[in-house]
Amino acid sequence: MNLKTDGAERFPLALRGQELSLLHSLALRFSRLSAGLRLAHDDDLSHILAPDGAMQKIAEGFLGNKAQPVRAILFDKTPSSNWALGWHQDRTIAVRKKTALPNFGPWSVKSGIDHVEPPFQFIEKMVTLRAHLDACDTNNAPLLILPGSHQLGRIPVEEISDLVIHHQIRACLANAGDIWAYATSIIHASKAAEHPTHRRVLQVDYSVQKLPDGLEWFGVR
Repeated sequence: MNLKTDGAERFPLALRGQELSLLHSLALRFSRLSAGLRLAHDDDLSHILAPDGAMQKIAEGFLGNKAQPVRAILFDKTPSSNWALGWHQDRTIAVRKKTALPNFGPWSVKSGIDHVEPPFQFIEKMVTLRAHLDACDTNNAPLLILPGSHQLGRIPVEEISDLVIHHQIRACLANAGDIWAYATSIIHASKAAEHPTHRRVLQVDYSVQKLPDGLEWFGVR
């Protein structure tokens, strides 16, 4: 698959050596605290997302050299935290503070961070990277996607299930060190792991866009 046509693309063993060690250190410190922990202002994270690192280079390959990480989340599925996530589109962004603006909303707070649903064209111009610390086969809850659904625009929630029935589903399998790139607007889901051990993933959203006056990306650095 490729990101332009399918909405997803795999970069095998793109994260290795020191970067993979830093991701392991990050996961050891944080993964037991929350199943989906939003991260920022962390030294290990900053080094993983460094300007000369694999994550940044992949993001720039799709968005250009002004690509910036605007949100980072660490996921881990374990026997005690083994959730499932239904089919959906990511529709919110993390910002520094709530500011009332036309066409921005509804608002929510996640991990103490203000989030808002922007006009969907902001989501359509973003790319999400997922760096895998653990191998992720069919038994370990790989991300499921509907290829090409990133080209459909904002889909009403009540219409997504019908799309899934009539659409091809692909599982995004991974080895440790693989990075998957996704169009942030793609329809996706995740089942509970059949034999949960660890499925540690660092997910980072990237954008080149400037938000309207009064709003700032929360960012990660």
